[in-house]
Amino acid sequence: MNHRLISAAFLCCAALASPSRAQTCSAYTFPSVTRFASCVNLPVLNSYLHWNYDRTNNTVSIAFRRTGASTSEWIAWGINPIRQQMVGSQALVAYQNSTTGAMYAYTSAIDSTDTTLPTGNLGFGVPSINATFEKGDMTIFATLELTTGLENGVNQVWQVGPMSGGRPSIHPLSGGNVLSVGTLNFVSGTSTNSGNSRQRRKNVHGVLNAVSWGTLMLLGAMIARYMKAFESADPAWFYLHVTCQMVAYTIGVAGWATGMKLGSDSSSNYQTHRDIGISLFMLGTLQVFTLLLRPKKDHKYRPYWNVYHYAIGYCVIVLSVVNVFKGLDILNPDGKWKKAYVGILVFLGINAAVLEAFTWYLIFKRRKSEEQRPNAHGNVGYASGSGPV
Repeated sequence: MNHRLISAAFLCCAALASPSRAQTCSAYTFPSVTRFASCVNLPVLNSYLHWNYDRTNNTVSIAFRRTGASTSEWIAWGINPIRQQMVGSQALVAYQNSTTGAMYAYTSAIDSTDTTLPTGNLGFGVPSINATFEKGDMTIFATLELTTGLENGVNQVWQVGPMSGGRPSIHPLSGGNVLSVGTLNFVSGTSTNSGNSRQRRKNVHGVLNAVSWGTLMLLGAMIARYMKAFESADPAWFYLHVTCQMVAYTIGVAGWATGMKLGSDSSSNYQTHRDIGISLFMLGTLQVFTLLLRPKKDHKYRPYWNVYHYAIGYCVIVLSVVNVFKGLDILNPDGKWKKAYVGILVFLGINAAVLEAFTWYLIFKRRKSEEQRPNAHGNVGYASGSGPV
């Protein structure tokens, strides 16, 4: 009886483990007689690449396979000679014809953000290409005639997207669809995934800007607004304000530069987020330089400088908060991150409301005290001999 139980348990474990093994490229066997010597498990989009490299003529036979595919999506795999992104790729594309049910595979030189993936010749020969769709696996088979140098290292990209009106449509701009890039060496069989590295840079960009433009700038403005209401805090409030804003600006410039680099390396178009970021950098830089031109308190141009300084400062604060939320929408992180930033804003807002009320209380109290202070003639209702208040 015990032996039977052990055997049954073993069979159950084997049955549960077999799907896991089937999802590794080395354990997969194609229905055809083709056998591939090399393969790699691509880290996202349930995708795998198999290939045979022929040194004699510098050709490579590849099979790009996606599991769990559907008839309402297209798949693509490509080589980008310049960057790790879809635009500029020499791609192989496949999808199922909704009318005939037959698989259609073709080549596409992706030189723009055109979402239709138009047919076109590649920078290297593709003497054969076809595709299959069996048991949820959509696979592109092709032979590539590599140009010199491609065999020792290429940028590879792969992608999955929906069909619309019988043609490929734009793929999602989040999750695995923005991480599907890496490098590949056909000769050594090695590969790396660069999508995670890019995602880390996006996260760093988001954190730097949320801390600097989105938080420290607000805190610095609150210091200037509320600390100077206390006479004993003068001039300490000014140095704290300048220090906080300079730290925010320095971190913000680092976040801005990271964002500009991400934008130049990406085919995605987040124009509004980018434009606001550039505007913030320019306005923040103007604030830094105008600090050097700050007139003295009794200078006749000081009121005009104050208006300019306040207007630019509050404009920066509003744009900063707006752009942080736009960045969060682009990154699409776990909901807790947006909730955390909203929590910070609520905390600062409550404190600002309390401090605003207290500041006005101090102002009215000070005015009342000045009104009741006798002037040089002993009359009440005059402040320091300057007339009625």
